[in-house]
Amino acid sequence: MNYDALFEAAVAEIKAEGRYRVFTNLERKAGEFPKAIARRTGEEVTVWCANDYLGMGQHPVVREAMKHAIDTMGAGAGGTRNISGTHHAIVELEETLAELHQKEAALIFTSGYVANEAALSTLGAVLSDAVIFSDAQNHASMIHGIRQSGAEKKVFRHNDVDHLAKLLASVDIRRPKIIAFESVYSMDGDIGHIREICALARHYHALTYLDEVHAVGMYGPRGAGIAEREGLMGEVDLIQGTLAKAYGVIGGYIAGSRALVDAVRSTAPGFIFTTSIPPAVAAGANASVRHLMTAQADRAAHQRQAATLKTMLKQAGIPILDTPTHIVPAMVGDPVLCKKASDLLLEEYRMYVQPINYPTVRRGTERLRLTPTPFHTDAMCAALTDAMVDVYARLNIRYDAADAARKVA
Repeated sequence: MNYDALFEAAVAEIKAEGRYRVFTNLERKAGEFPKAIARRTGEEVTVWCANDYLGMGQHPVVREAMKHAIDTMGAGAGGTRNISGTHHAIVELEETLAELHQKEAALIFTSGYVANEAALSTLGAVLSDAVIFSDAQNHASMIHGIRQSGAEKKVFRHNDVDHLAKLLASVDIRRPKIIAFESVYSMDGDIGHIREICALARHYHALTYLDEVHAVGMYGPRGAGIAEREGLMGEVDLIQGTLAKAYGVIGGYIAGSRALVDAVRSTAPGFIFTTSIPPAVAAGANASVRHLMTAQADRAAHQRQAATLKTMLKQAGIPILDTPTHIVPAMVGDPVLCKKASDLLLEEYRMYVQPINYPTVRRGTERLRLTPTPFHTDAMCAALTDAMVDVYARLNIRYDAADAARKVA
């Protein structure tokens, strides 16, 4: 059997649909965020789609902490925490994250994806006869974790609290329940109904599991996320976050009660059998979290630039989703056109915006996902707007903003 031919056929099908992913080879320039070098051409480009929302991957306090950790503790973690011991930098980071979210304990994973997959699969398995209620727009890592748990799953319509209430009422009150949802949904930029969901959880004796991946560092007086901003951290049982977006490094975590965290630590294969993040990464993350606890001006500047770009794009007639967050989806609605628009922006305007196609978003809602930062100036925003007006006109992209809102609802 020709296995390579089968693999090539699978990829050819993806290419035929226009959603084949091409990675752009970039070399970020330390201290010059959001600039990078496109390695294929050697030209400087402006990056408009990074999840390093506050540029902390370039921040001197993070870089210095990482260099110091390498000089004092070496490059690697040495293995899993059970076998090789727990290096001190990761202990300090977990203490910081527990403090940030006002929880008894926190636990570090190698990525946010692994944190969700490991925690949800473990909780669903540990809680015998559990039912997990999952928002329809939850991230793939949450969906896979729930599936692996073996628990019964009920999916409620996105942000539809009434539908969730009906599903909760349909289940025996004595059965363990977990409600899994997000604060900021990363593709549409909308916000979960934390207050209402927590109220339902109390009424139906359910555990709340909140993914704050796209909110930690950026919302709330200390950057603990939307739950902190809304004064609801005490209402949420488990908060999951990442160190790879606003905090600028890599890794994921959960924070909750000591008993909950210990249960995951003691039983999750995704934690037990994985080498821990290196000391330098933990030290850099800790420095980043500590810095952003007191960096309200950075958060304000971030929101200001996001609002500036939204206003410019709307006034220019670019169909964007008018989100309440920092995420700015510019709708295209066709995978081939989306890739062509991305290519034109990079090749002719030296602006990098990655196309977002199925399965990350639903077919017909393909988009360019823009993530302005405090370092994208008004002049950069104006230049991007002019470039997008030209590209949309040349490709004859017609996508009504109201229709866009209906399609993602």
